[in-house]
Amino acid sequence: MKTAKNLDNLPPYLFAQIDAKRDALVSQGIDVISLGIGDPDIPTPEHIVDAMAQAIRNPANHRYPDYAGSKAYRQACAGWMQRRFGVTVDSETEVLALIGSKEGIAHIHTAFVNPGEYVLAPSIGYPVYSGGATLVHAQTWFMPMRAETGFLAEFAAVPEEVLEKAKILFIGYPNNPTGAIATPEYFDAAIAFCRQHDLLLVHDNAYSELGFDGYAAPSILERPGAKDVAIEMFSLSKTYNMTGWRIGFACGNPTAIKALGTIKNNLDSGQFGAIQDAAIVAMESSQECVANMCALYQRRRDLVLDALRAIGIQCEAPKATIYVWARIPEGYTSASFAEKVLTEAHMIVTPGSGYGPDGEGFIRISLTTPDDLLLEAVRRIKETMTS
Repeated sequence: MKTAKNLDNLPPYLFAQIDAKRDALVSQGIDVISLGIGDPDIPTPEHIVDAMAQAIRNPANHRYPDYAGSKAYRQACAGWMQRRFGVTVDSETEVLALIGSKEGIAHIHTAFVNPGEYVLAPSIGYPVYSGGATLVHAQTWFMPMRAETGFLAEFAAVPEEVLEKAKILFIGYPNNPTGAIATPEYFDAAIAFCRQHDLLLVHDNAYSELGFDGYAAPSILERPGAKDVAIEMFSLSKTYNMTGWRIGFACGNPTAIKALGTIKNNLDSGQFGAIQDAAIVAMESSQECVANMCALYQRRRDLVLDALRAIGIQCEAPKATIYVWARIPEGYTSASFAEKVLTEAHMIVTPGSGYGPDGEGFIRISLTTPDDLLLEAVRRIKETMTS
């Protein structure tokens, strides 16, 4: 049988490759430390698990859920946006439940992009921005990102001939994988650019709650006129250690929310109601668990930064996310350095090139590993580089 041609143009999914390499070594009895995937090592807070245990026994949750998300869940999302950012969104027309933000990012392509058209994606960013385009037979133009300009995607560099066929502009700050943050002025410029060129602006804000040194990330919907052109994707995965639960939401421009909802109506049946009920508890209860998680990751960030700098690896201190973005030593590519530490140090880091063309020359280190293993991982890198 023959598969669709677009599958031939889709590169292997980065994190699936990392899992495969890890599993191959583990099957040989090798002790592997993985700093590759941002999957929290701390369990979901107990009060959220307890809420799920109660909700799962509610017979109403045993039926098909509302496609757009339950009314209570969408109201909770709108309430969270108001409390956290001072942003007002209509829970009926401007909020949509997602089966994790990854699902919403992937499906938004189907809602807006025709074959042969373009999406504009950061040249260092979440692979689904471009992967979603490939799956609808569309093209991706990667907006340059440079350390010298704070890894802010340079949308002004997009050629006119690409803009004529572009439909969506993706950005995400705090940024995965670089940890970069955006200024209000940058958001204002992106909003104006999308209005000028009739683009949907999709802001991926999955890491908004994981800030350090007193930094609190903004919502793009705080900016004037944002709702005219933008939607924002949120995830409960990293904030509440709920990666396996697959729950998030999109909010913003009602036309875009309706279009994305239409795709979801036809392709999935919504998220399990009990998970939505537990997510409501997560958003409406005390956020002390989030503050504790930020403190934990900040401590781990500092451990990793100190250790890496001590062995001559350059890296900036991120103000947000759960990652450290580090330059690789001279004489390596991102992939060859990642391969070296995998085969010689038996630890996994993610090559920056897997996040786009401007990711070459860097690796991403995840902080979702206990302190002792983080330090052991850096010790192994040092031993490998000096042996």
